[in-house]
Amino acid sequence: MARVENALVIIEVVLSVLLMAGILVQTPKATGLGGTIGGGGDGLGGGYRTRRGLERQIYWTTWVVVAAFLICSVANIWVRQHFG
Repeated sequence: MARVENALVIIEVVLSVLLMAGILVQTPKATGLGGTIGGGGDGLGGGYRTRRGLERQIYWTTWVVVAAFLICSVANIWVRQHFG
């Protein structure tokens, strides 16, 4: 069971790095301090726009990595409680 525990920890580390990369690669909807507060920056109503192409793929892939990270974390906790 120690092998499974070690594998889950390694998978969790890899997923966390992928998750950070996925978040950092994404284009913010509104840039600058005005976008952070909610003012936008382009003067057209707050900087909302739809994701298309590669940007959309990165967005959904990041959500898949989030789900995988959550499942791996719960599995890691379960293994430690029942076999550790």
